[in-house]
Amino acid sequence: MAVPLTGTFGLARLALRRDRLMLPLWVLVVGGMVASGVGSLEALYGSPADRARLAASMNANSSLRSLYGPVFDDSLGGLVAWRFGVFAATLAAVMSLIIVVRHTREEEETGRQELLSAGAVGRRAPLTAALLAALVANAAVALIVTAGLAGQGVSGALALGLAVGGTGMLFAATAAIVAQLTESARLAKGLTGAVLGLAFVLRAAGDAGTEDGSSVLTWLSPVGWPENVRPYGGERWWVLLLIAGAVLVQTAVAYVLTGRRDVGMSFLPARPGPAEGRLATAGALAWRLQRGGLLGWSLGFLVTGLVFGGMVEGAADIVGDSEQARQIFERMGGQNALTNAFLATMVGLFGMMAGLFVVGSVLRLHGEETSGRAEPLLAGALGRLRWAAGHLVVAFGGAVLIMALAAVGLYASYGKDFAPILGAALAQLPAVWTLGGLAVLLWGAYPKAATAAWGAAGLALVLGWIGPALNLPQAALNLSPFGHLPKLPGPEMAWTPLVALTGIAVALTVAGLWRLRRRDVAC
Repeated sequence: MAVPLTGTFGLARLALRRDRLMLPLWVLVVGGMVASGVGSLEALYGSPADRARLAASMNANSSLRSLYGPVFDDSLGGLVAWRFGVFAATLAAVMSLIIVVRHTREEEETGRQELLSAGAVGRRAPLTAALLAALVANAAVALIVTAGLAGQGVSGALALGLAVGGTGMLFAATAAIVAQLTESARLAKGLTGAVLGLAFVLRAAGDAGTEDGSSVLTWLSPVGWPENVRPYGGERWWVLLLIAGAVLVQTAVAYVLTGRRDVGMSFLPARPGPAEGRLATAGALAWRLQRGGLLGWSLGFLVTGLVFGGMVEGAADIVGDSEQARQIFERMGGQNALTNAFLATMVGLFGMMAGLFVVGSVLRLHGEETSGRAEPLLAGALGRLRWAAGHLVVAFGGAVLIMALAAVGLYASYGKDFAPILGAALAQLPAVWTLGGLAVLLWGAYPKAATAAWGAAGLALVLGWIGPALNLPQAALNLSPFGHLPKLPGPEMAWTPLVALTGIAVALTVAGLWRLRRRDVAC
């Protein structure tokens, strides 16, 4: 085994160095989300009686069980594990698949791996290095989760930390297999993400049908295994062995596959295109390149909207169990105020996720440029602005489509107030476009720093999702463009921030395209 693994630690150090900004951000988001949950839930449900009523309400509501899973214990630690466990495990899985694909298939697709393999690098060293980088990230997440919840009980905290980190490694191994099957890094991420999405849906369907996580569908889903570890609810340590076994089996399969193919090749080669070209314009090419991703995002937003819409009435029922919460919401405007607040929260989450879509779609231009595929196009009569415009139409227009589909999904399962829900969803677009405009500016003016746009989108997500739970000051929340949007649906509509953010998005986009015309390609 010495020869196939030659150079592993050098490649692992290189991977960690390349990800020195991305990995800490992911680790802090995933781990910090869970650790911060203690304070936020304690402030809302300070007494054991309040927490017991909450647990009973959650377990009685199938829609909320499908989203968060069942509550196995009404202690503060148990509620944190219920509220954040599923999402932390899912985010750890996303982080891990990005790491593994980035340092395996993406390296081969760009040709860098072939150069490295010409030296003293073993056949299985790149895959091992990628898995080691994922292991470091997931171990850091597990450590933060364990340390953050240790005050509520070390045993439960350790169980939750290992469950979240183990789920991340499970999907890292899944991504390692998929990276051997496909020639495209984008397709590898998409297929692994589809597996993760299917696992989430299976778990949601299983938890909706039972209150104790015993559904066959829940056990068929790897995302359902962390909740069945039952942190703070009588830990089932043997479920961690199930996760570890799945990681080892998948890793062994990935090692076998990587040893049976050449660098740059795959077991599922790309189909050859038609003998004669069918794409007459730059816009048609951009649509061809990005339609798969847009379709995936569209389906995801529609299905998630259907799930969230079914939770609206359940949120009102929960407040009905708490006299104190009932009085608070009556002062705010009664039952309608709660419904609007819940819908505003869901729509805001969709907006922040749409920010990730628009940044990724814009940065497809950066990928086309750095891979050398843009240069032959621009060597002819095609101008830079026309080439970029095709992708930007898909990015900014696609954001409109997926937000509209999210609204359709919410309305279809909620059954009321389509116009206010659609308006609230579309009101998120100026902030989404602002993130897209920033991505255009970074790519057009500073292409080497273009990936920093992911950091901006991640910061917006962190501030919008975790910021309120951490009681961050409004000045910090306003660092995100979403912090300036009106809370819709609601009684008041503020047009000024929408117009201002749209103007900023236009200015950033124009500035980025202006700089694109004045710099070298792939410099």
